[in-house]
Parts: sequence; structure tokens; C-alpha cells
Amino acid sequence: WHVGGNSVNKLTGWRIGGLTPREAAKYEKKVLVLDFVPPTPLGNSWGLGGTCVNVGCIPKKLMHQAALLGQALQDSRKFGWQFTEEVKHNWMTMTESVQNYIGSLNWGYRVALREKKVTYENAYGEFVGPHTVKATNKRGVEKLYTAERFLIATGERPRYLGIPGDKEYCISSDDLFSLPYCPGKTLVVGASYVALECAGFLAGLGLDVTVMVRSILLRGFDQDIANKIGAYMEEHGINFIREFVPIKVEQVEEGTPGRLKVTAKSTKGTQIIEGEYNTVLLAIGRDACTRKIGLDKVGVKINEKTGKIPVNDEEQTNVPYIYAVGDILQDKLELTPVAIRAGRLLVQRLYAGATSKCDYVNVPTTVFTPLEYGACGYSEETAVEKFGEENVEVYHSHFWPLEWTVPSRDNNKCYAKIICNIQDNERVIGFHVLGPNAGEVTQGFAAAIKCGITKEQLDSTIGIHPVCAEVCIHSIVNSSGILAYAV
Repeated sequence: WHVGGNSVNKLTGWRIGGLTPREAAKYEKKVLVLDFVPPTPLGNSWGLGGTCVNVGCIPKKLMHQAALLGQALQDSRKFGWQFTEEVKHNWMTMTESVQNYIGSLNWGYRVALREKKVTYENAYGEFVGPHTVKATNKRGVEKLYTAERFLIATGERPRYLGIPGDKEYCISSDDLFSLPYCPGKTLVVGASYVALECAGFLAGLGLDVTVMVRSILLRGFDQDIANKIGAYMEEHGINFIREFVPIKVEQVEEGTPGRLKVTAKSTKGTQIIEGEYNTVLLAIGRDACTRKIGLDKVGVKINEKTGKIPVNDEEQTNVPYIYAVGDILQDKLELTPVAIRAGRLLVQRLYAGATSKCDYVNVPTTVFTPLEYGACGYSEETAVEKFGEENVEVYHSHFWPLEWTVPSRDNNKCYAKIICNIQDNERVIGFHVLGPNAGEVTQGFAAAIKCGITKEQLDSTIGIHPVCAEVCIHSIVNSSGILAYAV
């Protein structure tokens, strides 16, 4: 290495992001990782590991767990547990514990990169010419690097509304998980899975939560399920303001939290409403981090409207030596495991002679709303659009988890749906479950779907009793109400 001044360092591979450098290093390639987090409008940033680890999946699931524990405390009385002292939740204890765990992950990634002899720079990378990037650290020191190949995995950041007061007074998911005070009465703006997950665990911690929705819930997910999630959240005390969007946020009182006045306008007419909240959380979508990394300098095409990068089926951009994975890809799933898999398969194709490509269809995922939602494959709407309504059969059933019967809550709120392609021997092309531990249930069925399981094979499987997952193979009926299989 020759580092310093305007020197140029030669590399075999360079990547912006943090997903697959260790995979490349396995094949004795010289690898550099550039990772830099521009602070949020409120000044928050974080360590190595990307969105999922720092401000996404990990803290979200842990805070969801905190809310579930609150429900478990309520249920426990019916199971004989007695406690007389008042049970309260302490926001600071939770956030400190969550951040301590995230810090241990950040350190673990640093150590893992070092062990694999991957060079890590906490610096902002941007292309300045063919095969050349400039890295700028937080002190403004610049270095130039050249590489044979480049992998872009810069991900996305939360979008703001572009209205008076949004960046001054609102927070995003980039701020919430390390917020140094309890958010109090909260308005969540948006209907994405981020919006509903955050609204869910905040309400589960005992806070007064309102969700302001512009149009539909969970766009891109099965809408039958999405509406059931919304109904469940409303039944459990979360307020919904539908078909309104904020047009102004004003500070009424400073504090931690302070008080904010939100003015909103109807999407269907001229009606204006106002409301006061302690915290306003924006979760209206995310923008790809591609517009300020010099892609125009090397000719990489992006979708001008979305900033997403079109790639071929091998994650290659229109510039042959530049590849991309993750949330920045056009028309691909925005999920961490998908990015990891795509990155690993890419490296194996480039350096190990492999030929496998990433499957972007049969991908399981879970939305950690209060009633968890697991899905794999096509939604009902997408299946009908792709295969035709006459070629799609839907099997479904409500169910009541055994654990919920003793505390007598939420009877028949859980739900399972299996979508089959009639023309392909009733192969299962969509799996949806709404209930506790939905992610754990969906992961197992995802493997079967990947192997091409049919409805007949599903019916011939013996269930485990008594668990929620057995409803997916027992007592599930088709859309005409005909029992498909029973014991």
C-alpha cells in the first residue's frame, strides 16, 4: 500500500457498503470497503453494519420484543402469575441495552474484516473517473483508489416530506432507535412496514400512537392481509387518520419531548385538520443513495425518477466492471438477506467459477407488526395478475393460537392463506400467515416453496400439534369455503 497525498492505490475489488467483502477475501482478492454515514438532520450516525444492524431489522425486532413482553405480562395473570407492584416501561433502559448490543455487532464486523485482511475505511466514496474512486473521511482528507471491479451497496435513507418543519422537528427511523428520551404521544406518518412496525411497538410500550395514512397500507404486500393488520392495530388502540397528509409541522414547546402542532390536508378534498403531538415520526419511504456518488462520471445509468440502478440477472450495471446489490436495485426486493445472498453469489461467479444466480421471487419476509405477518412468493393480487384469476386457487383459514385461549384474547384474528397455480399441479406460489412467530413459521415453509411444493404434498404432511403452523397444512379451505384437508 502507498497511502497519502494524491497517491492512487491499486485494488482488485472495491465496494461501497458492507455486505460481501469477506466473501471476496476468501478467494485471496485484495478488497477495500468504504463505509460512511452522513448524519441525519438531527445529527445521528452509526457504525459499521449498514441500515439493518444499526437502524433497521435488529433494533426494530428488539423493540418489538419489548412490546410483546408487555403483552405477556398481561397474559401471565391468567396463567397464575401474581405481582402487586405497578409494572412500568423505561425507555432509556431499553434503548441503552439495544444500543449496547448494536455496538457489539459493529465491533464484531470490524474484527471480522481485519481477520480476513479486508481494508476498511470510514470514508465517503464517489467515482471520479474510469476504475477510480475518491474517498473522503470525516476530516476532509481525500484519497484516490483504483480497482478492477466495483460493487455498489449504498442502500437507502428515509425520505422527508419537503414541508415546513419536517427536517427541523420530525424524526425518522434513523433517529428513533437511539432517541435519548421517551417519544411520548407520537404521530407516525406513512403506511409502509416501517411505519406500522414502529407504530406497533410504540403502542405496545404504552404510548399514545396515531398513524396518518395517505392511501393504502403496506403497498406491495397482499392487501387482504394488510387490511387485517390495520384492523387489528385499530382494535388495540392505535388511531388511524386516513387519506390525509401533513402540510406543516410547528414547534409549540421545546423539550425532550417537546410539543409539535401538525397541520394536515385531505387527499380527497380541501379539509384541513390540526393535532398536537410530542413526536412526529416520518416513515413515508426511502430514497436510494445513488445520486451523489459520481455515477454520472463513469456512465452508470440510473432511473432518474427513483435513483434505482437497473442491472442484468447477474447484478451487473450497464458499465461492465461495476456491479450493484441491495435496496438500490430497480424492481428488486429491499431486504437485507437478499442483498447478502446476491453479493455472495456474485463474488462466487466472479472468482470461483460458480453459475448460480439470486432468486428474487421465492423470498420469505416478515413484517413485525403487533400481529406478525410472514410472506413468501406472490401476493393474491400479483398471482392473479400474472397467472389469471381462473388459474389461481386460494386456500385460507382463521385460527386462534392456543397460548391466547387462556387469557381469552383475539379469537380468530390470526389468519393463513396459501395461493396455488392450478395449471402447475397446484404448486404453491404464495404463502401468507398472520400470527405469533410468523417469521419462524414462514422460514420453514419458504424452503418447501423453493423446492416446488404442491398443495397435495402440503396436505400429505403431518402437522405438529398444538402449534400455529399446523393450520397451514390442516383445516385450510379454498376460497369457496371447501375444506381442503382435515384431521
